[in-house]
Amino acid sequence: MPSSLASLSVRRTIASLSVAAALLCVAGAAARPDEAVDVIIRGGTIYDGGEGEPFVGDVAIRGDRIVHVGPSGGYSASRVIDAKGLIVAPGFIDPHTHADSFLRSPDRAVRVNAAWLAQGVSTVMIGVDGYGTPDVAEDAAKLAGSGIGTNIVPFVGFGPVRQRVLGQDARAPNPAELDAMKALVAKGMCEGAVGLSTGLFYAPQSFATTGEVVAVAREAAIRGGLYDTHQRDESSYSIGLLGSVEEAIEIGRQAGMPVHFAHLKALGVDVHGQAGAVIAAIDAARKAGVDVTADQYPWLASGSSLDASLLPRWAVDGGGAALLRRLDDPATLARIRGEMQDNLRRRGGASALLLIAQGFPWTGRTLEQVAEEWKADPRDAALRIIRQGIEAKDEGQRGGGAAVASFNMAQADVDLLMTQPWMVTSSDGSDGHPRMFATFPEKYARYVRERKVIDLRTFIRQSTGRTADIYKLDGRGYLRPGFFADVLVFDPVQYAPRADYMHPRELSVGVRKLFVNGALAVDDGRATGAAAGRALLRPRPPGCTGRD
Repeated sequence: MPSSLASLSVRRTIASLSVAAALLCVAGAAARPDEAVDVIIRGGTIYDGGEGEPFVGDVAIRGDRIVHVGPSGGYSASRVIDAKGLIVAPGFIDPHTHADSFLRSPDRAVRVNAAWLAQGVSTVMIGVDGYGTPDVAEDAAKLAGSGIGTNIVPFVGFGPVRQRVLGQDARAPNPAELDAMKALVAKGMCEGAVGLSTGLFYAPQSFATTGEVVAVAREAAIRGGLYDTHQRDESSYSIGLLGSVEEAIEIGRQAGMPVHFAHLKALGVDVHGQAGAVIAAIDAARKAGVDVTADQYPWLASGSSLDASLLPRWAVDGGGAALLRRLDDPATLARIRGEMQDNLRRRGGASALLLIAQGFPWTGRTLEQVAEEWKADPRDAALRIIRQGIEAKDEGQRGGGAAVASFNMAQADVDLLMTQPWMVTSSDGSDGHPRMFATFPEKYARYVRERKVIDLRTFIRQSTGRTADIYKLDGRGYLRPGFFADVLVFDPVQYAPRADYMHPRELSVGVRKLFVNGALAVDDGRATGAAAGRALLRPRPPGCTGRD
């Protein structure tokens, strides 16, 4: 076995220990008063990630483990942190991120992932929206071996699986192709993925039928995986929000696996007010025996792109080059523009699309403002930006420029979804949107302190223990003896976002200390440069053979 994979195998084993095994790794599970520990966090208000009431006490750390949570004792430590008046909690877990620009940077100082650390996040999921590579072991070894600041939990993604077999084509797989797709999912699961992620709104994943997704998802199900989905329609683009919720639940039911809705929302004017119906559908499925959960970010604007927001899916069949050919045909262009008009209305108009890609002349302006400057119809302004991105990419230049913050959600829907017992917090953090730098403190500042939609215990539970339970992250998400020492200390007065839509890359404030696997990653609000993150790969599950 290559040394890198052997090293990864060791890390997998350590990171994936069951709770019982974890307890055995700490002498007696809890430290005795006469024992030395590395760190004592003393006198803070402890929220342990569970349903219980907070209490004032100590947390002691030795190595990469928590060894004591409870009343103050006579332990000795080389470092004692005075946490009086501060909140002590598990490190936050972000189940839906696009942190690749940090984690995959050639610069080690960037790979510490300060944008998330400054929010108190110690673990992030990657490969979401169906974009995770099936080469899970190789990718995890590369990331963990390069030195990263947060733990990572990978998904195998439906998008790369489908593209490897079918490319960008809008067609169904034949039996041999379907078998090839299933084998790739099995490979990813056997290499440690937490489940299968899909992004059925995005081409070419959107070209798949429900039956195709079920067949592929079943390969993850039989290996203990979860189905995590950016559902086919969060609005009224195709089958509608409620139809899409039912489809996702049906995929889980037929495949025999838990269903998790990524960034659950009612997107656009056509579906505002439908959060109650979505909740009713999920509650009914849960009562019928389907394990259904969801995550949500606390922003009224989603993050997307002009092409995903405005172009009909048939127009991108075959990829960028095929789209350009269609745009060059007058009759096809007229059809595309016609369908774009309804999509623009659905999104709330050109004034509701803020262009957020960094470094372009239109950055920080709405599509409406850009169209007015160019004396163009908003649809034509959007197509000009989209075309420029495709042509730049084809020439090997910096592409993009089409990223948008789409203001499309109603406050009442966000509030109602946030209070559900199966909801957790996610950022969906992506470049140009403040959610990358500020989601968790934004939720705390606006929904806990200011508007009191939820209380502090619920906020912490939705950011820690409940998330760990959904994704079966053994030894994470709680402050308990024997668990890994991902421990957050934050100031309940100072913890706040600094990023906004016009300044999306400002680090949040108020985190006093953050330990990742026992290493101090944030000290007095600043990243220390420690790269203590690990790849949290699942143990090789049942259903794997030597060929997987």
